[in-house]
This record gives sequence, C-alpha cells and structure tokens, in this order.
Amino acid sequence: MQTNLADFIKGTPQGDEAESILRACVHCGFCTATCPTYQLLGDELDGPRGRIYLIKQVLEGAPVTASTQLHLDRCLTCRNCESTCPSGVRYGRLADIGRDVVERRVRRSLPDRIRRYVLKEGMSRKALFTPALRIGQVLRPLLSPALQDKLPPLRRATPWPTRPHARRMLVLDGCVQPGMAPNINAAAARVLDAVGVQLFAAPRAGCCGALRFHLNDQEGGRDHMRRNIDAWWPYVDEVEAIVMTASGCGATVREYGHLLAHDPAYAEKAARISALTRDLSEILPAFEGELAPLAQRSAEPVVYHPPCTLQHGQQVRGKAEGLLRALGVDVRLCGESHLCCGSAGTYSLLHPELSLQLRDRKLEQLAETGAPRIVSANIGCIGHLQSGTETPVEHWIELVDRMIRDSRSAGD
Repeated sequence: MQTNLADFIKGTPQGDEAESILRACVHCGFCTATCPTYQLLGDELDGPRGRIYLIKQVLEGAPVTASTQLHLDRCLTCRNCESTCPSGVRYGRLADIGRDVVERRVRRSLPDRIRRYVLKEGMSRKALFTPALRIGQVLRPLLSPALQDKLPPLRRATPWPTRPHARRMLVLDGCVQPGMAPNINAAAARVLDAVGVQLFAAPRAGCCGALRFHLNDQEGGRDHMRRNIDAWWPYVDEVEAIVMTASGCGATVREYGHLLAHDPAYAEKAARISALTRDLSEILPAFEGELAPLAQRSAEPVVYHPPCTLQHGQQVRGKAEGLLRALGVDVRLCGESHLCCGSAGTYSLLHPELSLQLRDRKLEQLAETGAPRIVSANIGCIGHLQSGTETPVEHWIELVDRMIRDSRSAGD
C-alpha cells in the first residue's frame, strides 16, 4: 500500500511505524472473514481492511469525522485479523495510532466523555472499583436486568499459601480481577506452591495500563506501565517470571518494551519486564509431571474458551487445554473458537448491542459441546460469558486447584 503521510506525523516514531504497517498490507481481504464486527454489520468500514483505509486517509491529512471515529471505536481490537493476515500486518498497533490521532481531532459528546472518564478512572483503580462493585452486588436485586448482567456474583477471597520457596515468581494483581474473582490468583499461588514455586504480588503494582490505553488515554496508560515497572523492578533479579493470570493484561505487559521504546528513562527496563512476562498457561506445562500425581481426575467435561488476547494478542495456543488434558480432563473446544466473545475490556459497556450479539453467539457455540462447565483464561471473558448463562464459568486454574484439593481430601 503506497502512502504519503501528512507533515503532522511524517518522520515521527508513530508515523514511521504506521507507514511500515500500511506498506505491508496488500488489500487481500482475508482479514474480513475473521472480523467479528464485519460479520455482524457487513460494512467494509467495520472490518480491518476498511479501517486500515480510514486510518491511511487520516494520516495523509484527510478530514476526520465522527463517522471515522465510530468505525474505529467499533473495533474490538481482538487481533484475529493479525492471526489471519498472510502479510503479517500489525493491525493492532496501527489501530492504536489511528485512534490516538482521531481522538485529538474529533471532540466526543459530553455523555460519551463522561462515560469514558468514569470507566478509566473507576475501573483502573482497585481501591475505587472493588468497593463500588461490592455496593452493586449488595443492591443487585434492586437494579435493572441490564445492570444486574454487569454485576458478577460475589466471590470470596480464598487462602494464599505462605510457605517460602527458593523458586519465586511475581504475579500481577491487576485492577478489576481482585474484586470480581479474587480466587484466581490465590488458586494460581496454591497450584504453584504445590510444585515448589512461591507466587507473590508486588504491593504497588496495579492496572496494567490497557484500560486507559484502549480508551485513548494512551499517556495515562503509559503512566500505569511506568508505575508497574517501578513496583516490579526491585524483584526482577530474584524471580523467574512475571506471571499473568489475565491474558488481557499479559498481552499489554508483553508490549511494554514496544510502547515505552522511546522513553529514555524506561525503555530498557520495559524491555526486560516484557521479556520476563509469561501467561500462566506457559508456566505450568513444565510442571506437568509433578502436577499429574497431585490432581484427581475430573469426572465432568469442560469447554475451553481461548481469549483473543491469548490466542491472537500473545499468539499462545494449546497450552491451557493441553495441560488440562494431560491431567485427565475431557476438554472440548467449540465451533468458531477463534472468534471474540464480545467482552474486549470496556467494549461491552460502550457498545452493548454488538457485544451482546457476540456473547450470545459464543454461548450458543459453547453450549453445543454439551459440557456442563466453561473455563477460560481472562477475567473479562469470564465475567461477560457468565452474565449470559447459568452454566458455571471460571478460570482454568481454579479447576486445577480444585482437582488438587479433591485429591488431597480423598487421601485423608
């Protein structure tokens, strides 16, 4: 794709990156076949190829309109198109650049600005989000069905192991996961403790930065990234990995090195943090031999929903379901397992109509497997799917933790 960038961005780091991405695109259109919003709306401008044209026009100096902004907003950033693209177009990075430029040129309506401000300030701060969530959960019976759908059932925190081990790993606590599903990190800590690894969280680490970044407060997102790097830095020489139990966070932390590459104070540190980052499903298969004797085989089948941020964002596939099968679990995959469930961070709150269509389509596919339980690897997907079904939805590590506990109980 030939480009002629406008002076405002030509020769800048963003411009150089965007130009290299645009030049890689050969207009083939394979991406439209796996784009969830294109499948729902059938509009070329709501598919990756059309959005690439829109971004190209913006970067070449064409007028920017609210319509341009809407088409870019509707993108889930699931990055399925990146897995499909034969030319290796890094669409996700191009979308970030295009959205940033458009955000500066098009003023949003007051209600939209308020909604986005509340989301980025309220959800990215654990100290604000968790109390607000608890109040909502108490008042849940009094709320409208739409609001009730957004509130997960109350899940209690469970004990965290206290035994020290020579092998140590950090874990990101995050922003919404501690309130919505506090058992996930505790379960990961217990499973790793069982194989001789101590998992711990750095006290000052918080939101990974994805929430603000993808709401187009990109500098605010980078501030969160810098704070996490500062929180983790004292431990980097004593840990084997920084473990992610939420694949959405993992996809972002793995890009710290790229997103802060032009920050002279943080570039090298960010690159090292990214290099240390691993999804939990990449860590535990190495301990399969130790886990197998500890875990009681699960009698019920499960269907695994691979999050987009894991299979497309991080290009990690087959790890979680492979480990579960090795531990004796009947793991099934649904049709269209490559497609997004519609959660996509704050997308389900900003574009509920499209999000719910994708959720219900995904739940139909999951139900067709006949499995009585759904497991996934990202808190956003778990909460979103659970809002539309009575079938239990949990993180796959909670299943492994329960299998170990059941085995111990059977041996008592």
